[in-house]
Order: sequence, then structure tokens, then C-alpha cells
Amino acid sequence: MPPDEAAACAVLRYANGGVLPETDLVAVEEPLELRLVQGDEEQPFAVTMRTPGADRDLALGFLYAEGAIREAADVLSLAEWRQGDLTTPNVLRVELRSGFESLRTLSRHTFTSSACGVCGTGSIERLALRARPTVWTRPPLAPEVVCGLPEQLRARQPLFAATGGLHAAGLFTAQGECLAVREDVGRHNAVDKLIGWALGRGLLPLSDHLLAVSSRAGFEIVQKAALAGLPLVCAVSAPTSLAAQVAESFGITLVGFVRGERFNVYSFPERLRLENVR
Repeated sequence: MPPDEAAACAVLRYANGGVLPETDLVAVEEPLELRLVQGDEEQPFAVTMRTPGADRDLALGFLYAEGAIREAADVLSLAEWRQGDLTTPNVLRVELRSGFESLRTLSRHTFTSSACGVCGTGSIERLALRARPTVWTRPPLAPEVVCGLPEQLRARQPLFAATGGLHAAGLFTAQGECLAVREDVGRHNAVDKLIGWALGRGLLPLSDHLLAVSSRAGFEIVQKAALAGLPLVCAVSAPTSLAAQVAESFGITLVGFVRGERFNVYSFPERLRLENVR
């Protein structure tokens, strides 16, 4: 039986000049609608495409990244929409301490795809109103710690192993110990789920921690790291120019192309124990 986050799909597989009918597993992508509740009133404010699972963490991380909450206690209730015996898992009803007032802080009240992140609505100037320079108090990291992150991340990606169609975000200690991994069809959703997990446990700001992502490091990834206080972001693929600019502005060590025993450092290399630099 495939996991709930994967679906069976009939395919024709071509290989070595022949075609065979087979069954493939694909990642589930479904909408999640967030509705804000105040008293007897209810107002939808966001729909994002995501992989079902850890939806509460996703909602917490999304609300935190959007500035609607500062801590988990700002959420009075968070539950699936229900009417009688009918439950709709793709709709979450959220009651906030600030009520409908929080709608003014949200930068988007709209549909977002699993790939778009902040969709260009944010800026470094707006980010500076909430984020502060990150804190790193540990000795410089050995390169081996960084090089080992992708393998640790992959070992904790059961849905990727089943479907090959999901991104992952992992939170690690300065010693390289994995604390949590979240998967999703969207890069930014995986990070929101991870930060929502940490927020619900009172771990923010995540000083002296590492974020590893199985994708490229775009602006939306690094800005979420900045808001969570993460001082080191490692990506299996490339960063973007704006991501590097955000990392430089908020004291984040940004590492890209972490593959095998190689990686590139784009900002604040002093947090890594790099020798024989020519």
C-alpha cells in the first residue's frame, strides 16, 4: 500500500527499446485552504498547494513567515473544518489572538502554487522590519559536517524514495545531529512545516542551528531562515542572487551545491573550518 502522501498512477515505461505497462507512485498535491475565524465569522485568507501531512506545522510556519503570529501561543485554535460528521482535511480553521486584525499584516490573501513561495511580494526592506542578524556562538564547523547533511536528509525522505517528486528541509544542530525533517511538493512548504514544528516547541530563534534543503536556495528559503534566526543554510543545488543578498544582509552563511565532498560558500565563510584557502 502506498503512503497517504503518494498515489498510484498507471504509466507506460519505455526502456531498452521496449514498452511495458506499470504502476508508478507519484507525490500527492492538494490544496490547503486557511480560514480565519473570529466568533461566528469566518474569512478565507490563503490557499496553498501542498503535500498532505504536517498541515498544522505548515499553517504555523506560514502564519509566522507572513507576520500574522510571533509565537505559537498567538494561535488560539487550529483545526480541520467540520460540519456534523463531515470533516474536510484540506481546510484548516484558524483562530488567532489578534482576530481579523492579523489580515492587515498578511502580504498575500490569494492562491499560491507549491513552487511560488512569496511570489515576489516580499523585499529585503520589508524583511528587515522583522528579521535580525543571526547568531552563531559555536566553533567553526568542520567541512565534513556540511558534506554529510544531504545524505542524512535523503535517509529521512521516505516519500521522495517512493515517488522521486518531493523536496525536503531538515533542521540540524551545530554537531550535525538531525532534529527534524519535513517533505513537501513545494520547497517553501517544506521549510514552513519545519519552522512551524520548531515554533510549536518554543525553539525559535534557531541560533546555532543549520537548515539543509534538498533543492536550490531561492529567496523564499533564505528569508524564512532569516525570520527563524537560522545562521547557516545548506542547499544541494544552487542559490539565487537575491538569496545571496539576503544571506549577506542578515548574517547567514549560505552554502550551495553540497554534493559529495564539495560545496560553494557564498557568505560568511568564517563559520566553517576551511583550510588551505588559496
